[in-house]
Amino acid sequence: HFVVIPYFVHFLPNPATTVFQTMTLSTRQAEEVLTLDTPATMSPIESTNPLLRSWHSEPFHLPPFKSIEPGHFIPAFEVAMKSHLSDLQTIATSPDNTFDSILGAYDQAGSLLSRISSVYGNYTSSLNTPEMQEVQTKMAPILSRHNSSTYDVPGLFEKIEAMNDVREEMLAKGEWTAEQARLAERVYVKFVRMGAKLDDVAKAEYADIQAELASKQTKFMQNVLKDEEEWELVLTAEDMIGCPTDVIAAARQAALDRNKTEPSDAHVITLGRSMVEPFLSYASRRDLRQKVFEAFSKRGELSPDRDNKKIAIETLRLRRRQAEIHNKNSFADYQFEDTMAQTPENAVKLLSDVWAKAKDAANREREMLEAFLTEQGETVEGGIQPWDWRYYAEKVRVAKFDFNENEMKPYFSLDAVTTAVFDVSSKLFGLKYTKRPDIVAYHPDVNVYEVRRDKKDGEGDELVAIFLHDNYARPYKSSGAWMSEYRTQKKNLAPGTDPIEAIPIVSNNNNFSKGSEHTLLSFDDGVTLFHEMGHGHHGMLSDATYEYLASTSVLKDFVELPSQLMEHWLSEPEVLKKHAKHYQTGEVVPDDLIKRFKSAELFNEGFATIEYTSCALLDIALHSLSEYGEDFDLGKFEKEYLEEQGMPQGIIMRHRLPHFLHLFASSSYASGYYVYMWAQVLDNDCFAAFKETGDVFDKETAERCRKCIYSTGNTVAPDLLFRMFRGRDPKVEFMLKNRGLIE
Repeated sequence: HFVVIPYFVHFLPNPATTVFQTMTLSTRQAEEVLTLDTPATMSPIESTNPLLRSWHSEPFHLPPFKSIEPGHFIPAFEVAMKSHLSDLQTIATSPDNTFDSILGAYDQAGSLLSRISSVYGNYTSSLNTPEMQEVQTKMAPILSRHNSSTYDVPGLFEKIEAMNDVREEMLAKGEWTAEQARLAERVYVKFVRMGAKLDDVAKAEYADIQAELASKQTKFMQNVLKDEEEWELVLTAEDMIGCPTDVIAAARQAALDRNKTEPSDAHVITLGRSMVEPFLSYASRRDLRQKVFEAFSKRGELSPDRDNKKIAIETLRLRRRQAEIHNKNSFADYQFEDTMAQTPENAVKLLSDVWAKAKDAANREREMLEAFLTEQGETVEGGIQPWDWRYYAEKVRVAKFDFNENEMKPYFSLDAVTTAVFDVSSKLFGLKYTKRPDIVAYHPDVNVYEVRRDKKDGEGDELVAIFLHDNYARPYKSSGAWMSEYRTQKKNLAPGTDPIEAIPIVSNNNNFSKGSEHTLLSFDDGVTLFHEMGHGHHGMLSDATYEYLASTSVLKDFVELPSQLMEHWLSEPEVLKKHAKHYQTGEVVPDDLIKRFKSAELFNEGFATIEYTSCALLDIALHSLSEYGEDFDLGKFEKEYLEEQGMPQGIIMRHRLPHFLHLFASSSYASGYYVYMWAQVLDNDCFAAFKETGDVFDKETAERCRKCIYSTGNTVAPDLLFRMFRGRDPKVEFMLKNRGLIE
């Protein structure tokens, strides 16, 4: 199963390097950076703004959520950016040229900005009200320009470069640790990729490009969010025929939440994936399925006032120029330079191999759907269309495998799946979760947990992390699922810092449709929850000295390994038998149902693989172009490319370009959507290590997994980490077999 998180994902700002990684970029003029309009009615900022005040009175130094308002961010950023630049200027002008005075201090620099940015980033994804969107629109280019200025502080790069030049020598002498040498390398690489070696004219242009990109990416994201907020299909109870009770209940709840009183039995379908896909799978009325599907697939182009195709093309041109400044032939070449894959060709080789096998599987699946229609004496005008595939796939699943996913849902309540993932976490890594209802978060839906584990000496336990779980879809919350952090693990604390500041605050966001009394999940929803907890473990179990290298700050084609690896435990019979209990009766899921579930597990994987792989291939092809002329047509390129690749009939891309947030709401995953497949090779191989022991909770393997996959962050190169865990390079066969693409 491909569980894909959104563009802003789990990456949060490193205080010394970024304001927010979705907003890298632009100008060297500090004065221009700080041109902000602070409301004249503001009281003295330092004493009244909760973002600037001490958080020591808050539990675990959590943000003071109940006090934070959108209007607090702009004046807080003004203060924090000045403080950040001051920190960097101190490093650059200091006569002290030791590791601690340069790289150690760089890792600590901008702590106030990091703190504010983490709250800001989470609010613009989880609570992005119209007021927050106004702040976001204004701040995007300003934060971008500040970020660019941090790479051009006079004298700073020279010190960073000097550190990188001696790292191998200092490591060989034993004067630096391997982690310190890694920090020197990674900071130097980031400076170079941000244009530190460019001449002044090129730096100025590069900064302007980055600032413009930040604004366009913000607008792209907001347009998609607006489409998802505004579009709705109001139905009657009769219109919901064919849908299971939990889908009907979720649609009814959506109508109540939106104050729909006409008709009296109103049900509302929104554009959240967790509502759309079940409706497409079960709703009997083809015309309604088509209406929902077409709206869902046209997010980002539903209104002429929100033209994401134009924004995407402008973004592509800016990225092309960005790559050209770096002497790269394409933006894809620039992006792949700092990845495990290293070149677009290496990623395309993997994707193409999977694509060929997945096409054969998907075409066989379509033939099964068509055979079912023939057996039933049914015909559908135009053949199987994208709004038909899921519907008839469920019919075939029942007919051929005697399995209906709705049979599983009563055993997959949100509470049960949450308990299951916490138990898996405990068995693998010894983590214990205690709910803290006394702690108020930014929304009533959010649960806060204290995460602890036994001390190694056996004398009591210790705090590991604070965990926020935000599971429900709602207005002003971005679609998808993601992990983020309010505070990243670290040991490199400034003198006098409270030790609690070393403890990570990790957040998982999902978008499940909230039931009126109980929220029942599909199996795929459960996989999503486990996936995000994998990212969560990457943050909670982090054990790095330097924040710059901690948690999820790894190469992007490694970052999905911890998340996708965690998915495997959900379908293990041992986990299902313990936690898959009927939400009403408490009955354990029957063995026969598990057997039928397992027999049907790989059915329709061809469809799922095509949905994903088409996106990954198109992403690289699009960003590999050398130019985007005035007549470049995004829709035409998408259509023609997919035709050339032999896109199977009845399937479209999982994310069409006008709403492809991974690509156009940030640069992080642009020409990088392949990473989910790359990581699938790694995660299937890693899980095989557990299976080979005969115990999926084998303690020795789990401890090695913790050290090599979840705790090390970017302190060691990712290819070396995999070899440390597995004793060899990865093999693709495990992934292909587990997806049913080879025998």
